[in-house]
Amino acid sequence: MTDAKTRIEETVKSADVVLYMKGTKDMPQCGFSSRVAGVLNYMGVEFKDVNVLADEEIRQGIKDYSDWPTIPQLYVKGEFVGGCDIITEMTLSGELDELFEKSGVSYDKDAAEKIREANA
Repeated sequence: MTDAKTRIEETVKSADVVLYMKGTKDMPQCGFSSRVAGVLNYMGVEFKDVNVLADEEIRQGIKDYSDWPTIPQLYVKGEFVGGCDIITEMTLSGELDELFEKSGVSYDKDAAEKIREANA
C-alpha cells in the first residue's frame, strides 16, 4: 500500500485539480465518472484524470487513501472534495464555484450558471 499511497500523494499534489475516475476525461467508463468529468469539462476546468481501471493498486489505494469507498474522487489543491453526489450538490449550490475561487482554480462562471439554470 505504501507505493500506491506515495504515488497518490504525488499525483494529488502535482495538479490543482485531480479526478480519480473509471476511464478517462475523454472516455469515461461509468456514469458517475462521466457526470463529474462532464461538469469539470463543461466548466472549462483544467484537471488531471487518473484511470483507476488501468491500475488495480491505485483503484484500491485511492479508496484507502481517502477513506471513501467509491469512485470517482475529486481532489482540489491536494484535498479530497468528494464523489459524484457531493460534486453534483456542490455544483448546483454554487459551493464548487466558491471552492475553485478560493483555491485559485480557473473555471467558466457562465458555464457553471448554465448548469444551475438547467437543473433549477
